[in-house]
Amino acid sequence: MNWYRITKRAEWQNLAEVRRDFRHADVVGRRTVFNIKGNDYRLIARVNYHRRRVFILHILTHEAYMRGAWKA
Repeated sequence: MNWYRITKRAEWQNLAEVRRDFRHADVVGRRTVFNIKGNDYRLIARVNYHRRRVFILHILTHEAYMRGAWKA
């Protein structure tokens, strides 16, 4: 819920601004990966900065994320 509250009010223009709220956010291809719940989970999203929209694509455990099937 914390990630949702922060993201809902955000008006990010780029990754640097995302990292002000989530310092461990990383870009993988066209996706942004957020570490959530103390790094136990990965939330994978597509961020459209122009339209100020965030589309959640996957929420995975760290183990499932490392297997990499979400990249396909």
